[in-house]
Amino acid sequence: MADEVEYMSQSGAPPPARQGRCGTQHPHELSKGIPARELLESDRWRGWVPIPIRMILGVGFMIHGWAKWSRGPAAFAELLKQVGVPWPLANAWLVTLLEIFGGLALLAGAFVTIVSIPLIFSMLGAMLTVNIRYGFSAVNTIGLTPEGPQFGPPGYEINLLYIAGLVALMLGGAGPLAVDALRSRRWQRHVGGAA
Repeated sequence: MADEVEYMSQSGAPPPARQGRCGTQHPHELSKGIPARELLESDRWRGWVPIPIRMILGVGFMIHGWAKWSRGPAAFAELLKQVGVPWPLANAWLVTLLEIFGGLALLAGAFVTIVSIPLIFSMLGAMLTVNIRYGFSAVNTIGLTPEGPQFGPPGYEINLLYIAGLVALMLGGAGPLAVDALRSRRWQRHVGGAA
């Protein structure tokens, strides 16, 4: 590097490019190593972006739905009744099944746009009836004891993250390795074969 600065200062021109691991590199690129940013920003990988979003949202919804199922939807209905949700038992069953099967659909990449709509409404309902009164932060530290920190109820931050992820999937599609992608390819073959 010092010889490059010296070369530049003596001649007034930048030093010549060098041949490196990844082809020709200019001196200002030598400290960057492998061009990971260019690799990740290439169009080749953009289609895979929805997969981790689908995985985390799908698993998250399924776990929450399974927790409601394992305690019994009637127990969840009591919570809904306390916060003033109409028809608490019917809504408890609806949300429980929506989270289990909606999460499974997201995981499989099946009917992602359609399934995302009721899941967004479910998140908005939870946010407006329960979480909003506890503020934004998902982690509310309310005290510190010798055993460690004490946490209060979560705010609406997680609801917004789930909603943002669902909107991203609705706008960007399910990506590869999805039932929706398979259905789209079959549809294109069918339409292409008929023309």
